[in-house]
Amino acid sequence: MPRVAYFPDSFHEVNGVAHTSRHFEAYARRRGLPFLCVRAGVEAAHSATRSSTRSMAESESAHLQQLELKRGFLSFALDKDLRYDPAFLRHLPSIAAKLRAFAPDLIHITGPSELGMIGALLAHHFDLPLVASWHTNVHEYLARRSHVLLSVLPPAQRRRGAAMIEHATLSATARFYGLARLLFAPNPELCLLLERATRRPCALMPRGVDAQLFSPAHRTRRPNDGRLVLGYVGRLSVEKNIHLLARIQQQLIAQGVTGARFLIVGQGVEEAWLREHLPRAEFPGVLRGAALAEAYANMDCFVFPSHTDTFGNVVLEALASGVPAIVTPDGGPAHLVEEGVTGHIVGDDGFAPAIARLFRDSAKDSAQDSAKDPARLAGMRLAARNKALSASWDAVFDGVYREYARMLAPDSAPA
Repeated sequence: MPRVAYFPDSFHEVNGVAHTSRHFEAYARRRGLPFLCVRAGVEAAHSATRSSTRSMAESESAHLQQLELKRGFLSFALDKDLRYDPAFLRHLPSIAAKLRAFAPDLIHITGPSELGMIGALLAHHFDLPLVASWHTNVHEYLARRSHVLLSVLPPAQRRRGAAMIEHATLSATARFYGLARLLFAPNPELCLLLERATRRPCALMPRGVDAQLFSPAHRTRRPNDGRLVLGYVGRLSVEKNIHLLARIQQQLIAQGVTGARFLIVGQGVEEAWLREHLPRAEFPGVLRGAALAEAYANMDCFVFPSHTDTFGNVVLEALASGVPAIVTPDGGPAHLVEEGVTGHIVGDDGFAPAIARLFRDSAKDSAQDSAKDPARLAGMRLAARNKALSASWDAVFDGVYREYARMLAPDSAPA
């Protein structure tokens, strides 16, 4: 097996990159693979997994090694719990020494963060193959967040400005990813986009799910309790299109589905707006482990309006919990949901009608006996669970290592 040095953008935080990275390290540990994880640490209060608050932690085992480095006072927030340190290069000597001692066969980075840039630099310095996995559509994120800055412009100019930002960001990011010999992306459309933009081969790297943790068995609600719970899990930010949730609520009421209530799990800058516009919603904040599993299992339908997600870990977790999902046709979630079988794939105006088709309030304004077709809804719940059972993390990373082996094969020509 190749010796892998992995430089994730995020590890302890609550996001898709961190979630995948933690599972990748756990996979290497289970399999006894030579694996070095070089990552940035965070304060313990914001950490999902960290057990130490040292500025630099090195954990050694027979195969798996870690180098954790602290971001400094110059770091600034990119999101609620994710920071960027422009002075992180000060750790270069420590990382280079660790890398030299580990002697990897390849370096794998996850994006143009300070860790990704250092990983690319060291791959060039040590003449090692560079692998890069795409996890976040930063070009779409920046375009959507730019609407605040461009709000002073007329609508047509605002759209053109956002399109220019998206195009420029994608071009710059593609140039960075073009440094790699092999790329990974979580859905087929992204693979094609990256291959066209970088002229590098791209392989699929989807996501897995812990189907034991996320399971319908964790549902604690009483049968026929008169509630219809619509769930959302994720960042509460503009690029997730979360303002649509308020519109969905209004449209459902207009269609006579008045018993629905949102359960919104997560945090972000748009939380205050959501609380104001969804006064009947429940906001438990960020949940993890058993509490998150119970929240999913107690949902009746998962509503995920994002157009920018490259995969949609939360959608897969909802399906594993036996919860049908309604998603947009854009990005990775559309590849997880089978239309009419495990949920629905709709545009922004289609969410409320899709929910209404699944659920209708009784004359007593409750969700009791609210399924328009109970057998069909039960079938969708079972199909959702079965879909998730086929997605294991071991299968995902087995595929990654197969691609490593192909790239490192003697007859594989360097790009």
